[in-house]
Amino acid sequence: MENKNVSTNLLIKQMIQSDAMGYNLDYISTSINTDFKILEKAYQNTGREYAKLKMDIQQGSCIDENCSFEYNRIKQLENSPKLTLDFLGNVTSELNATEEPYFDPNNNFAYTVANCMVTTKPGFSVTDGYNIYLELLQNGTQQITFTGPAFIKPLSINSAALSTLLESGTSLVADTPNIDQSMSELLVETGIFSPDMVSEDKKLSAGAKLSEEFILKFNGQPDYEIIDIGEGKGRNILRYDLDKIAKKVEPFINAEVAGLLSAEQEAIAAWNVFLSKGTSVEEDDQMVQNANAGSDSWSYTEDLPLMQDKKVLFAEKYKIYFFKNYLTQFITNKLPSVEEDAAVFDLEEGRKAKAQQFVEGNQ
Repeated sequence: MENKNVSTNLLIKQMIQSDAMGYNLDYISTSINTDFKILEKAYQNTGREYAKLKMDIQQGSCIDENCSFEYNRIKQLENSPKLTLDFLGNVTSELNATEEPYFDPNNNFAYTVANCMVTTKPGFSVTDGYNIYLELLQNGTQQITFTGPAFIKPLSINSAALSTLLESGTSLVADTPNIDQSMSELLVETGIFSPDMVSEDKKLSAGAKLSEEFILKFNGQPDYEIIDIGEGKGRNILRYDLDKIAKKVEPFINAEVAGLLSAEQEAIAAWNVFLSKGTSVEEDDQMVQNANAGSDSWSYTEDLPLMQDKKVLFAEKYKIYFFKNYLTQFITNKLPSVEEDAAVFDLEEGRKAKAQQFVEGNQ
């Protein structure tokens, strides 16, 4: 079954990035109206309403003897401009998340369409059948509604509802955590690198190597694996104690995962964009849909709050992604630091010497 959010979000993204509208002669020859007149329409009758309320108070023709309704409504109208500015600022900030580099296309596509409208993207103007209405409601809140051909139904957002969500740390559009940044920082925090491999700004230096304590030893000396490099030649590469490394980094991974799962909205975004398919960083960068999880996607409407089995699976996948994309590079095909041990040698002779060393070491 097609995921409408994914297909529509990706279609809009592709359409915008392709610059196709610039080559549409019908479009560029049309007078495009991008002015939704949001404030003009919202406030066109407020002056008349304000004057009538004042007159009702002066003439004693209020709804009740204390003019409670009239005074309250006047206060609402006086506070409306500031509320409007704050509300529209919150709305545009939330919608802007649809343009983030690792935006999860499983988010509701209606927010992407609305963002295209407020940022005047080609194809989402008044001329194209789109409109935006801001209402000053009688209860003092405000409501913005987006309409147009791409919507299944109008998208309405209430100022009080949005404010409540934001204050509780919930967003309309889930932000995808910067996995690359957090995992790069995690590498340093785990302590598997010696201090001299870490710069003052807490980043690994070029050519950083794992601490010597994680290299497997045989009779007190670094243990090597012999690899075939072709033409009868071989070479030594270091062997690492993977169990020891895993035990060292696991507490740090668990702490990082716990932090991510404390914001379940963002955890779902991280799962959908990065973790589910177990892709590499390079694959994530190259894929048009940012390694979207496809059929393995978690839904913001159906999977929140996350059940325990999904939290466990998230932790497992996070660990796999960290080892595959960030740790493996430091333990794969690493040459010995001793120059003579790093030299190329005859493969057959090297294997015989390795076998003899093993026999002697176990006598």
